[in-house]
Amino acid sequence: MVVDAHFHLWDIWRHDYPHPDDARVESSRHVFGPMEFTAVTAPYRIEAAVLVQELASAEETRYLLAHAVTNPMIAGVVGWVDLTAPDVAEQLAALNCTALTGIRHPVCDEPDPRWLLRDDVMCGLRAVGAAGLAYDLHISEREMPAAIEAAATLPETRFVIDHLALPRIGERARDPWAAHFDSLATLPNVTAKLSGLITQANWTSWTVADLVPYTQHALEAFGPDRLMFGSDWPISALATPYEQVLETTDALLSGLNHAERTAVMDTTARRVYCLPARHAAHTE
Repeated sequence: MVVDAHFHLWDIWRHDYPHPDDARVESSRHVFGPMEFTAVTAPYRIEAAVLVQELASAEETRYLLAHAVTNPMIAGVVGWVDLTAPDVAEQLAALNCTALTGIRHPVCDEPDPRWLLRDDVMCGLRAVGAAGLAYDLHISEREMPAAIEAAATLPETRFVIDHLALPRIGERARDPWAAHFDSLATLPNVTAKLSGLITQANWTSWTVADLVPYTQHALEAFGPDRLMFGSDWPISALATPYEQVLETTDALLSGLNHAERTAVMDTTARRVYCLPARHAAHTE
């Protein structure tokens, strides 16, 4: 069984998504809802999934949580709250939904690379940890030093690095990403997602071999027990179908034994996001 620890919903009739100015993105700008996700995952053993925010919007978070209530495949939601607000703890309490498993903010879009270390943001991150939620780090190389310091300062908060911190795969770049990534891996409260790598490579000419150095580095730094699979659908669909995301991940994990593969594809996500051991949708 597989937990897809990272997917999104796009509903352009409700929300305006700030995607890159690219013809392939524009051609995909239609509704990708729970029904579409269920249809694309139906042929595979996807038992549960974590739905992740796209917008810095309380409205979108409520929209995602509403879908989680009605769709049994959605085992958890990583939503958004204003981490800079003095009442962030109250905001989290007001969401009042057991499906809320984490919080995320697009830090890589912030002008200040040290945004995470602002006093108000650090207070917000403490509130996320105190609420028993994980915090997804949507960061790139530029923000990694601040993320290292924030995670080291807040050992009680669980941090999850999305998309291995967006390495520049298309440029075949390893530095300074690799050194920062290794520093994050030394912190026991940090895990990482094996997700979003194909769209960091060349969308039209990528190969599995392009992804191997980054995946191997992540496996060596974090180990399977601190890595989790995420499809990043429907963003991944801009470069390749869902089936190929799974096939590529399978190839990248070919050197692991059964227990190690199970950790990446299932149990790490359940532990970090406090998901049910076996999701209710598949329980008799």
